[in-house]
Amino acid sequence: MKQWDQSLQANYGSPTLELVSGKGAVVTDIKGNEYLDFLAGIATNVLGHAHPAVVKAVTKQISTLGHVSNFYAHPNVMALAAKLISMTEDKNARVFFCNSGAEANEAALKLSRKTGRTRIVATKDSFHGRTMGALSLTGQPGKRDPFKPLIKGITHVPYGDMGAMLKKVSKKTAMVIVEPIMGEAGVIVPPHGYLQALRELCDETGALLVFDCVQTGMGRTGDWFGYEYSGIKPDVITLAKGLGGGLPLGAMIALGDAANLFQPGDHGSTFGGNPVTTAAALAVIETIENKSLLERVSAAGVELMAELALIDGVKSVRGAGFLIGIEFSEPIAKIVAAQCQKSGVLVNGNSETVIRIAPPLIVTDREIARFIKIFAESVDKVRSK
Repeated sequence: MKQWDQSLQANYGSPTLELVSGKGAVVTDIKGNEYLDFLAGIATNVLGHAHPAVVKAVTKQISTLGHVSNFYAHPNVMALAAKLISMTEDKNARVFFCNSGAEANEAALKLSRKTGRTRIVATKDSFHGRTMGALSLTGQPGKRDPFKPLIKGITHVPYGDMGAMLKKVSKKTAMVIVEPIMGEAGVIVPPHGYLQALRELCDETGALLVFDCVQTGMGRTGDWFGYEYSGIKPDVITLAKGLGGGLPLGAMIALGDAANLFQPGDHGSTFGGNPVTTAAALAVIETIENKSLLERVSAAGVELMAELALIDGVKSVRGAGFLIGIEFSEPIAKIVAAQCQKSGVLVNGNSETVIRIAPPLIVTDREIARFIKIFAESVDKVRSK
């Protein structure tokens, strides 16, 4: 894309599409071609594109009060914080608002330093963001190595390996950070009992247990945050992506005693908790509740995964709700993703063997059926070449 290449830095490479509009689960490019959006802004547009509730809330707010900074309060930020606290089922929880998942994880990292400890344990292949602190937490050498030296004292162990955790987590550990389901790594679901065992280990050592729910959160897995299936609670939750329904909004929620660690002056964000983005978030939550989307995502996700598992060439299907990884027995994922785009469906080739899908929570049964048909045809076309 010539104009992109002449204007923007090369960190993203050159896009293959220029999108100009969207409605629900469908987006339209500059040539008028339509695509089923089964990536949803990388698990961000939970209500799809141009949802009436979000449009109404944002339009009303921007015409009333656009921005005030954090020197002053406004109704939306207090209402959203109260709502998030109720969703954690911990009345002692407290919220810090920011603009992205990376910033939420940076806030969690700084919060962990308030324990008086500095060591951190994260997992290999994890993704927590690209700013220097979040990148230090991220367990992907390809993203980390060009920017070393990173923050010291962070150890990465294999995801799901409790034995490795037991060897590295001690009473000198400030925090353990994991994704309830790994997204960027290819939608990896942890072994049964893993999160519960982490909770016990952190209780024993006094380390903060941090769940990065940036990708699993806001109904994506059929639960609000994505860890609820474990039956335990973390000390810190980080959120972004779906929280703003397409607008930039992140949050770091500290539960229990961790809620008291930050003191005045410890951290801040100019745009965090902005009136417009928090208006969007309130509309997102209200819509998810009113339309019973959590229940719908749970049920539809099971059916979708079952259908995908029947496609020839698919080795396994994993995930929860509308966060799904499709693994092939051959290294064809990126070719399949390209073929899907040609056929009118947007998906993400995580690696050579895994495709990630994260459709909006409002996607219809008819759109799901259409996706399955196009996806199966694309796989068959690629494998038959």
